[in-house]
Amino acid sequence: MEPEAALIDQWRSLLACYNEVACHLERALQESHGLSLSEFETLDRLTTQNCDKRRMQDLAEAMYLSQSALSRTVTRLVNADLIDRTHCVQDRRGVFVQLTDLGRTRHTEAKATHLAVLAQHLTPTP
Repeated sequence: MEPEAALIDQWRSLLACYNEVACHLERALQESHGLSLSEFETLDRLTTQNCDKRRMQDLAEAMYLSQSALSRTVTRLVNADLIDRTHCVQDRRGVFVQLTDLGRTRHTEAKATHLAVLAQHLTPTP
């Protein structure tokens, strides 16, 4: 097999694996916790930071979502009372997001589901 074809096969295999796991995650998180994968990932990114709040711009840079997709996701999470969104006092263009108590609880509950799906689909078979 040519090196180019091997690279393409490897890329396609990676995409197939990602799509399969993402579909299982999406279904399990939605059915068990009422969260989309993007919503869970946003909550998860907020829990893994050492600061109380995070700038939307920094969150967008760390995630796979576009700025507009993240904005829509954050709006859904704000409407569900899972995160708060506030403006930066020094720069009104800056927007901060942080978990609410309900958001922290929902994330904790959903994290077990998230890890179970990952373990089921990503653990190498002997």
